Amino acid sequence: MQVRACQLGADMGDAAARLKAIRWLIVDAASDGADVIVLPELALTGYGAGDAIRDAAETIDGATVSQLRKLADENDIAVVTGIALREGETVINAALIVRPKQAPLVYAKQHLFGPYEKALFSAGNKSCEIFEVGGLKAAALVCFDVEFPERVRELAQAGAQVIFVPTALPAGASGKMVAEYVVPTRAFESQVFIVYVDHVGSDARFVYQGMSCIAAPDGSRIVSAPDNKPQLMSATLDPADFAQSIADNPYLAELALHRRP
Repeated sequence: MQVRACQLGADMGDAAARLKAIRWLIVDAASDGADVIVLPELALTGYGAGDAIRDAAETIDGATVSQLRKLADENDIAVVTGIALREGETVINAALIVRPKQAPLVYAKQHLFGPYEKALFSAGNKSCEIFEVGGLKAAALVCFDVEFPERVRELAQAGAQVIFVPTALPAGASGKMVAEYVVPTRAFESQVFIVYVDHVGSDARFVYQGMSCIAAPDGSRIVSAPDNKPQLMSATLDPADFAQSIADNPYLAELALHRRP
Protein backbone atom coordinates (compact mmCIF):
# COMPACT_ATOMS: atom_id res chain seq x y z
CA MET A 1 0.00 0.00 0.00
CA GLN A 2 1.26 3.45 -0.95
CA VAL A 3 0.16 6.05 1.64
CA ARG A 4 0.24 9.83 1.59
CA ALA A 5 -0.34 11.35 5.06
CA CYS A 6 -0.89 15.11 5.25
CA GLN A 7 -0.08 17.08 8.42
CA LEU A 8 -1.96 20.31 7.75
CA GLY A 9 -1.54 23.80 9.17
CA ALA A 10 -4.40 24.67 11.48
CA ASP A 11 -4.65 28.16 9.99
CA MET A 12 -5.75 27.01 6.51
CA GLY A 13 -8.87 29.19 6.55
CA ASP A 14 -12.57 28.54 6.15
CA ALA A 15 -14.26 25.47 4.72
CA ALA A 16 -14.04 26.71 1.12
CA ALA A 17 -10.29 27.36 1.39
CA ARG A 18 -9.77 23.99 3.04
CA LEU A 19 -11.66 22.08 0.36
CA LYS A 20 -9.66 23.86 -2.34
CA ALA A 21 -6.38 22.87 -0.65
CA ILE A 22 -7.57 19.31 -0.06
CA ARG A 23 -8.55 19.00 -3.70
CA TRP A 24 -4.98 19.87 -4.70
CA LEU A 25 -3.54 17.46 -2.12
CA ILE A 26 -5.65 14.60 -3.47
CA VAL A 27 -4.60 15.22 -7.06
CA ASP A 28 -0.95 15.55 -6.04
CA ALA A 29 -1.00 12.33 -4.00
CA ALA A 30 -2.63 10.42 -6.85
CA SER A 31 -0.07 11.72 -9.33
CA ASP A 32 2.66 10.27 -7.10
CA GLY A 33 1.02 6.84 -7.12
CA ALA A 34 -0.60 6.87 -3.66
CA ASP A 35 -3.38 4.35 -3.05
CA VAL A 36 -4.76 6.42 -0.18
CA ILE A 37 -4.44 9.92 1.24
CA VAL A 38 -5.08 10.55 4.95
CA LEU A 39 -6.07 13.94 6.40
CA PRO A 40 -6.53 15.16 10.01
CA GLU A 41 -9.58 15.17 12.27
CA LEU A 42 -12.28 17.60 11.08
CA ALA A 43 -10.00 18.61 8.21
CA LEU A 44 -12.88 20.02 6.15
CA THR A 45 -13.82 22.69 8.74
CA GLY A 46 -10.84 22.86 11.08
CA TYR A 47 -11.03 21.35 14.55
CA GLY A 48 -11.36 24.64 16.43
CA ALA A 49 -14.27 26.10 14.45
CA GLY A 50 -16.73 25.51 17.29
CA ASP A 51 -20.45 25.83 16.54
CA ALA A 52 -19.65 26.42 12.88
CA ILE A 53 -18.75 22.73 12.70
CA ARG A 54 -22.27 21.70 13.65
CA ASP A 55 -23.78 24.32 11.37
CA ALA A 56 -21.75 23.07 8.40
CA ALA A 57 -22.39 19.36 9.02
CA GLU A 58 -23.96 17.64 6.03
CA THR A 59 -25.37 14.17 5.55
CA ILE A 60 -23.45 11.46 3.75
CA ASP A 61 -25.32 12.51 0.59
CA GLY A 62 -24.28 16.17 0.95
CA ALA A 63 -22.25 18.32 -1.42
CA THR A 64 -18.90 17.95 0.36
CA VAL A 65 -18.92 14.15 0.41
CA SER A 66 -20.10 14.16 -3.21
CA GLN A 67 -17.11 16.30 -4.19
CA LEU A 68 -14.72 13.97 -2.36
CA ARG A 69 -16.26 10.96 -4.07
CA LYS A 70 -15.83 12.64 -7.46
CA LEU A 71 -12.18 13.40 -6.68
CA ALA A 72 -11.59 9.80 -5.59
CA ASP A 73 -13.18 8.47 -8.77
CA GLU A 74 -11.38 10.85 -11.10
CA ASN A 75 -7.98 10.29 -9.52
CA ASP A 76 -8.31 6.59 -8.62
CA ILE A 77 -7.33 7.17 -4.99
CA ALA A 78 -8.94 6.47 -1.63
CA VAL A 79 -9.47 9.38 0.77
CA VAL A 80 -9.62 9.10 4.56
CA THR A 81 -10.49 12.34 6.31
CA GLY A 82 -11.98 13.67 9.50
CA ILE A 83 -15.37 15.30 8.95
CA ALA A 84 -18.50 16.29 10.85
CA LEU A 85 -21.55 14.46 9.53
CA ARG A 86 -25.22 14.80 10.35
CA GLU A 87 -27.10 11.61 11.15
CA GLY A 88 -30.74 12.40 11.85
CA GLU A 89 -30.86 14.79 14.79
CA THR A 90 -27.26 14.18 15.79
CA VAL A 91 -23.84 15.25 14.52
CA ILE A 92 -20.90 12.87 14.67
CA ASN A 93 -17.15 13.44 14.61
CA ALA A 94 -16.34 10.98 11.86
CA ALA A 95 -13.65 9.34 9.81
CA LEU A 96 -14.95 9.28 6.26
CA ILE A 97 -13.54 6.63 3.93
CA VAL A 98 -14.10 7.30 0.23
CA ARG A 99 -12.85 4.73 -2.29
CA PRO A 100 -13.10 4.93 -6.08
CA LYS A 101 -16.41 3.68 -7.48
CA GLN A 102 -17.60 2.43 -4.07
CA ALA A 103 -20.08 3.63 -1.48
CA PRO A 104 -18.45 5.72 1.26
CA LEU A 105 -17.88 4.28 4.73
CA VAL A 106 -18.29 6.24 7.97
CA TYR A 107 -16.82 5.59 11.40
CA ALA A 108 -18.15 7.72 14.29
CA LYS A 109 -15.63 8.60 17.00
CA GLN A 110 -16.46 6.62 20.13
CA HIS A 111 -14.37 8.44 22.75
CA LEU A 112 -15.14 12.16 22.57
CA PHE A 113 -12.42 14.28 24.16
CA GLY A 114 -13.42 16.82 26.80
CA PRO A 115 -16.35 19.22 27.09
CA TYR A 116 -15.63 20.90 23.75
CA GLU A 117 -16.29 17.75 21.71
CA LYS A 118 -19.05 16.49 23.97
CA ALA A 119 -20.97 19.72 23.44
CA LEU A 120 -20.72 19.42 19.66
CA PHE A 121 -21.07 15.72 18.88
CA SER A 122 -22.79 12.48 19.74
CA ALA A 123 -20.48 9.54 20.42
CA GLY A 124 -20.42 6.50 18.19
CA ASN A 125 -20.81 2.99 19.56
CA LYS A 126 -19.58 0.71 16.77
CA SER A 127 -16.21 -0.41 15.48
CA CYS A 128 -15.15 0.61 12.00
CA GLU A 129 -16.02 -1.75 9.19
CA ILE A 130 -12.93 -3.50 7.80
CA PHE A 131 -12.28 -2.45 4.21
CA GLU A 132 -9.61 -3.09 1.59
CA VAL A 133 -7.33 -0.50 0.04
CA GLY A 134 -4.00 -0.92 -1.70
CA GLY A 135 -4.14 -4.69 -1.22
CA LEU A 136 -4.35 -4.51 2.59
CA LYS A 137 -7.20 -4.74 5.08
CA ALA A 138 -7.77 -1.45 6.85
CA ALA A 139 -9.94 0.35 9.40
CA ALA A 140 -10.16 3.77 11.03
CA LEU A 141 -10.28 5.41 14.43
CA VAL A 142 -10.40 9.10 15.34
CA CYS A 143 -7.88 10.81 17.63
CA PHE A 144 -8.59 9.93 21.29
CA ASP A 145 -9.87 6.48 20.25
CA VAL A 146 -6.33 5.26 19.51
CA GLU A 147 -5.25 5.95 23.09
CA PHE A 148 -7.48 3.08 24.21
CA PRO A 149 -5.69 -0.22 23.48
CA GLU A 150 -9.04 -1.96 23.28
CA ARG A 151 -10.05 0.02 20.19
CA VAL A 152 -6.91 -0.90 18.26
CA ARG A 153 -6.94 -4.51 19.40
CA GLU A 154 -10.53 -5.16 18.36
CA LEU A 155 -9.77 -3.90 14.85
CA ALA A 156 -6.62 -6.01 14.64
CA GLN A 157 -8.55 -9.07 15.78
CA ALA A 158 -11.13 -8.34 13.08
CA GLY A 159 -8.35 -8.53 10.49
CA ALA A 160 -7.14 -4.94 10.05
CA GLN A 161 -3.51 -4.64 8.98
CA VAL A 162 -3.56 -0.83 8.78
CA ILE A 163 -5.46 1.64 10.98
CA PHE A 164 -5.93 5.21 9.78
CA VAL A 165 -6.27 7.80 12.55
CA PRO A 166 -7.22 11.39 11.72
CA THR A 167 -6.42 13.39 14.87
CA ALA A 168 -6.38 16.85 16.44
CA LEU A 169 -3.85 16.14 19.16
CA PRO A 170 -3.31 19.19 21.39
CA ALA A 171 0.21 20.43 22.05
CA GLY A 172 1.88 19.76 25.40
CA ALA A 173 3.69 17.10 27.39
CA SER A 174 0.82 14.64 27.05
CA GLY A 175 0.49 15.29 23.34
CA LYS A 176 4.17 14.64 22.79
CA MET A 177 3.90 11.42 24.79
CA VAL A 178 1.00 10.20 22.67
CA ALA A 179 2.64 11.01 19.34
CA GLU A 180 6.11 9.76 20.23
CA TYR A 181 5.34 6.70 22.34
CA VAL A 182 1.67 5.73 22.63
CA VAL A 183 0.93 5.47 18.91
CA PRO A 184 4.01 3.30 18.13
CA THR A 185 3.17 1.14 21.16
CA ARG A 186 -0.36 0.58 19.86
CA ALA A 187 1.12 -0.51 16.54
CA PHE A 188 3.55 -2.89 18.25
CA GLU A 189 1.12 -4.50 20.69
CA SER A 190 -1.36 -5.34 17.92
CA GLN A 191 1.22 -5.81 15.11
CA VAL A 192 -0.43 -3.34 12.74
CA PHE A 193 0.48 -0.17 10.88
CA ILE A 194 -1.00 3.04 12.27
CA VAL A 195 -1.23 6.16 10.11
CA TYR A 196 -1.67 8.99 12.63
CA VAL A 197 -2.29 12.44 11.10
CA ASP A 198 -2.56 15.68 13.09
CA HIS A 199 -2.91 19.40 12.49
CA VAL A 200 0.01 21.65 13.40
CA GLY A 201 0.19 25.27 14.56
CA SER A 202 -2.87 26.96 16.04
CA ASP A 203 -6.37 28.19 15.29
CA ALA A 204 -8.63 30.49 17.29
CA ARG A 205 -9.10 27.91 20.07
CA PHE A 206 -6.29 25.35 20.15
CA VAL A 207 -2.60 24.69 19.59
CA TYR A 208 -1.73 21.35 18.00
CA GLN A 209 1.14 18.97 18.62
CA GLY A 210 1.90 17.96 15.04
CA MET A 211 4.36 15.03 15.14
CA SER A 212 2.15 12.99 12.81
CA CYS A 213 3.63 9.60 12.03
CA ILE A 214 3.24 6.28 10.33
CA ALA A 215 4.04 3.57 12.89
CA ALA A 216 4.98 0.02 11.96
CA PRO A 217 4.24 -3.36 13.59
CA ASP A 218 7.70 -3.39 15.20
CA GLY A 219 6.96 -0.11 17.00
CA SER A 220 9.16 2.02 14.78
CA ARG A 221 8.00 5.22 13.12
CA ILE A 222 8.56 4.75 9.40
CA VAL A 223 8.11 8.46 8.79
CA SER A 224 7.27 11.32 11.13
CA ALA A 225 6.50 15.02 10.87
CA PRO A 226 7.85 17.89 12.99
CA ASP A 227 5.93 19.75 15.67
CA ASN A 228 6.20 23.16 14.02
CA LYS A 229 5.22 23.02 10.34
CA PRO A 230 2.99 21.23 7.82
CA GLN A 231 4.42 18.10 6.25
CA LEU A 232 3.46 15.63 3.52
CA MET A 233 4.60 12.09 4.31
CA SER A 234 4.73 9.15 1.93
CA ALA A 235 5.40 5.51 2.73
CA THR A 236 5.02 2.00 1.38
CA LEU A 237 3.30 -0.32 3.84
CA ASP A 238 4.03 -4.02 3.39
CA PRO A 239 3.49 -6.51 6.23
CA ALA A 240 6.14 -8.77 4.69
CA ASP A 241 8.76 -6.19 5.67
CA PHE A 242 7.85 -6.83 9.32
CA ALA A 243 7.27 -10.58 9.17
CA GLN A 244 9.93 -11.23 11.82
CA SER A 245 8.31 -8.85 14.29
CA ILE A 246 4.90 -10.39 13.66
CA ALA A 247 6.38 -13.88 14.19
CA ASP A 248 8.29 -12.87 17.33
CA ASN A 249 5.29 -11.13 18.93
CA PRO A 250 2.26 -13.35 18.28
CA TYR A 251 -0.15 -11.42 20.51
CA LEU A 252 -3.21 -11.90 18.30
CA ALA A 253 -2.57 -15.62 17.86
CA GLU A 254 -2.19 -16.09 21.61
CA LEU A 255 -5.42 -14.22 22.28
CA ALA A 256 -7.22 -16.43 19.75
CA LEU A 257 -5.92 -19.55 21.51
CA HIS A 258 -7.13 -18.34 24.89
CA ARG A 259 -10.44 -16.84 23.78
CA ARG A 260 -13.14 -17.72 26.28
CA PRO A 261 -16.51 -19.00 24.99
